[in-house]
Amino acid sequence: MMRKKIISPRKFVKPSFAFLIEKKRDGGEFTQEEIRYVVDSLIDGSLPQYQLSAMAMAIYFEGMSAQETAILSEELMLSGEVIDLSKITKPKIDKYSTGGVGDITSLVLAPLAAASGVAMPMMNGVDEEFVISNLDKLAAIPGFNPELELKEFVQQIKKTGCAMVKQHKEIAPVDEILYHMRKNTGTIPSLPLITGSVLSRKLAQGAEGLVVDVKWGNGSFIRDVEKARQLARSITRVGRSMKRRCVALVTDMNQPLGDTVGTALEIKDAIKMLKGEGTAELKEIVLKLGMEIVRLAGVAGSTLSAKQTVQKYLQNGKAFNKFKEMIESQGGDTSYIDDPDKFPTAKYIRKLPAPKRGYVHTINAGMIARGVQLLSTNKDGVWNTASGVSEIRKVGTQMKQGEPLMMIHYDDESRMENALEYLRGAYRLAPKRPNPPQLIVERVA
Repeated sequence: MMRKKIISPRKFVKPSFAFLIEKKRDGGEFTQEEIRYVVDSLIDGSLPQYQLSAMAMAIYFEGMSAQETAILSEELMLSGEVIDLSKITKPKIDKYSTGGVGDITSLVLAPLAAASGVAMPMMNGVDEEFVISNLDKLAAIPGFNPELELKEFVQQIKKTGCAMVKQHKEIAPVDEILYHMRKNTGTIPSLPLITGSVLSRKLAQGAEGLVVDVKWGNGSFIRDVEKARQLARSITRVGRSMKRRCVALVTDMNQPLGDTVGTALEIKDAIKMLKGEGTAELKEIVLKLGMEIVRLAGVAGSTLSAKQTVQKYLQNGKAFNKFKEMIESQGGDTSYIDDPDKFPTAKYIRKLPAPKRGYVHTINAGMIARGVQLLSTNKDGVWNTASGVSEIRKVGTQMKQGEPLMMIHYDDESRMENALEYLRGAYRLAPKRPNPPQLIVERVA
């Protein structure tokens, strides 16, 4: 795709990259032409990695204004293909999450949105996962294809109303360059760079609006709740400045969201949720995020109407049928959706016993995810679909010594020792019942 021309009453004189680094280091604000010049230089490869790293570090420490961030988001979006969904008459709303442990909300919300009359074009980026991605989970369904061409992606959105695919290489390609550089230079937490990354990709996918789930805690890359609030405000503020509807929820990720962590195990949980079942925490967050989606889309006007819409399609089977339709459209075997017992089961299942009496006081969700990863993946990173953990006891649960804190599913005994170190270390018990965690911390709109 051709980059748009600079329309300016004066000729733009290209500055040196050193000048731009010094300008941001000293708290200066980039102009639109300067940001476009940086993005163009990343496209043609003329910006050296060491200077890009220095520029990212300067942005990390000095930040960017809302206007700068909006310009960056637009330029990143225009660095590749921009999908045209204008021929689809349904409202197009996407969902972004910073990734969590035991989080199946996207698997439920995409078909739920489609059942409600909202088109949801979901491409899974590397920043939308925490150890186990949605595509890792969907890979447990035999035949499922996560790699659609852009034309196929658009056709499926038009036909089915939702798709869940791998981030396409033609969507915001400069953002991918920036992401890998940020990962290697310690600048992943930069709020303007996260904001630019999220909005450029989601808007390039054809979204008219965006619902954001910013997770904070030990099961997220954002460990500080105030940072999560700042990111939620940044994305919504910049999204509005780009004439897009946007709302964010800040949610707790200091314990697994569901009561399972794995691939096939979490798909089974998603199927339960699509049939109106599931844990209280999952039900609450699916309900709240689903309400935001249908309200943002204009499908429901009031809070009560939005709640009734979400509950209706979860209970009457329409969301479940949309999930099956999506899986079938992407080559998956829907007999596994109709009969989850077809998924392979682990050779061994053992309990993780509580070491003493007491209440579950804290859980390190990240350690559980890491333990499951060690238990379930081979040297090539391929997941054993049967492995994982289930029946996870949550914060506040009263335990007797020897009672199971979770059930561990595995096929390979040689992996257990390393995995157990993380799974045991994830739990802390105490004599007094702790205060229940606040799942929804803040709504930002």
